[in-house]
Amino acid sequence: GSGFFISADGYAVTNNHVVDGADKVEVTTDDGKTYSAKVIGTDQRTDLALIKVEGGSNFQFAKLSDGKPRIGDWVLAVGNPFGLGGTVTAGIVSAYGRDIGETFVDYIQIDAPINRGNSGGPTFDIYGRVIGVNTMIFSPSGGSVGIGFAIPAALADSVTKQLISGGKIQRGYIGATIQNFTSDMAEAQGLGSQKGAIVSDTVPGGPSAR
Repeated sequence: GSGFFISADGYAVTNNHVVDGADKVEVTTDDGKTYSAKVIGTDQRTDLALIKVEGGSNFQFAKLSDGKPRIGDWVLAVGNPFGLGGTVTAGIVSAYGRDIGETFVDYIQIDAPINRGNSGGPTFDIYGRVIGVNTMIFSPSGGSVGIGFAIPAALADSVTKQLISGGKIQRGYIGATIQNFTSDMAEAQGLGSQKGAIVSDTVPGGPSAR
């Protein structure tokens, strides 16, 4: 797996699936030094984890950007594919806000090659800002085919700040089931345009029901 420091005192971001079920966590930095680390907190729903390296300080770190990348922007994916060590691949942002069925994350789609071991590594823009966290790929073969996904940095920043503070991850909750508003529905309602959505159900006792 991969990860990156977000503070000089050793806090680092990675994926939840990298550390999930681990008996111990070790971090090897680019200079070849190995450190013990402990898991500070995880969030399975965004596949993020925060770890803290022990026995070191003054680490070089990268800040999570609050900017939104543009489709076509160049990106660099950094990580540890197949255990080779620090490796960088280049590509562009292929799409933004990609919903691939995972809860609570609208992914950045990139075509920079991501392979096994890249999970948790940073996605940089050309200005050296971390715009995402490498997380997964679509692949019929198990290898990179140029469709990779990164968790947006703004979401990673929000989750890690909550984990550092020791709190639970808080999310907005509507408690309603929404379905697509089709042209047939619009016609049946006597509406001139197909805009909006249909609330098909509410959770009993939830915010929408109230």
